[in-house]
Amino acid sequence: MNNIINAAGWTLIHFLWQGALVGIATAALLRMMRGASPGSRYTVACLALLACLLWPAYEFADALQAPGRSWQALLAAPSNEAVANSELLTNIDNRLPLLVSAWLAGVCALALRSAFGLAWIARTRRTGGRNAHWQQRLSHMATRLGIRRAVSLRIVEALASPITAGWWRPVVLMPAALVARMPPELLEALLAHELAHVRRHDFLVNLLQNVIETLLFYHPAVWWLSRRIRHERELVADAIAADMTGEPRRLALALSELEKMQFAKQRLALAADGGDLTQRIRQLVVPQQQRGNWKALLAVLGVAAACLAGYANARVETASTPAARTQAVVDFRSCSKPQWPTEDLRAEHTGTVTLSFNIDEKGGVAGSRVVHSSGHPGLDQAAQTGISQCHFVPAKVRGKPVSTWQQMQYVWTLE
Repeated sequence: MNNIINAAGWTLIHFLWQGALVGIATAALLRMMRGASPGSRYTVACLALLACLLWPAYEFADALQAPGRSWQALLAAPSNEAVANSELLTNIDNRLPLLVSAWLAGVCALALRSAFGLAWIARTRRTGGRNAHWQQRLSHMATRLGIRRAVSLRIVEALASPITAGWWRPVVLMPAALVARMPPELLEALLAHELAHVRRHDFLVNLLQNVIETLLFYHPAVWWLSRRIRHERELVADAIAADMTGEPRRLALALSELEKMQFAKQRLALAADGGDLTQRIRQLVVPQQQRGNWKALLAVLGVAAACLAGYANARVETASTPAARTQAVVDFRSCSKPQWPTEDLRAEHTGTVTLSFNIDEKGGVAGSRVVHSSGHPGLDQAAQTGISQCHFVPAKVRGKPVSTWQQMQYVWTLE
């Protein structure tokens, strides 16, 4: 458990600079791509947010494999034991349980919030009103967009903007005020926008966004990337809806009507009021000329590759340099010769058993398992009993005892 807390704590700390690096690189790249299509920018932002999940996941797994190593390449020179054993790092180590506990509290709070959002959507699907006329028009539009799944329509009173939710059984939640007040042609444009989300399976991407936001809630870069994804996603859906209706200005007018209303936002849903409405309206009325700055793109990719190469080189140096830690050492005075099982001795059983055993922070054997059996369960069990009676000087990382796993062989021979 101590190794897990240590790995998780340092992973959270490392993501402070990792997330900043991903955010800065993505911001520079998106700025150079401001003339590119919204779909291209959307892809870049999604890949950047995915990197924010995969990078710390790799760090955590690597830290579990080699405790005390992942922090060293960036916080201390690998050969400088004085820095590695500094009071600062020791104090950070001592506060890692508190840090991980605070992170878990935040994750639980956001997960609970998301669960309530999903529950609200499920309840609204069941209790929302129905409109046969608009349901028929929605189904016809879904067929035109090539959507094979049935898309339901629900009319909701306490809502101010259309919302799309669900993947396998998608539903469009339509505010009752819009159905009553908005001209049919404008309402149809908004429905086309929502159907674009259904066709692109955006709800699944949105769910993954919420998972990443929940796990990495403490980093501003994650929230910025997620907002950028939602903004670009709305532009892509606008383009699909405008192409379907054949009248971009109609959707722009519908969005301007929405801008006059007080928006209701549901976190686990996709709403037509996402992103900057003014920019979306401008994009529909006066589309930007799409152009690509490939020379700049190559420059950014080169900088990113250099950063990753430097990081990889630091990790290689760390892996090849002994960490500031000591291995567990057995106290032979505490060990006694294993007792040969009577039945195995009588049958003259012999063999070699390889054990893997856990040495806790106090130097005791907390558990063991057979890696390679001697072929005789009695001998294996006797070896485990023997190792459990041994005491060790525990392994230490920066002077702090840690739990470790080691292996040992018992050779059973008859003389």
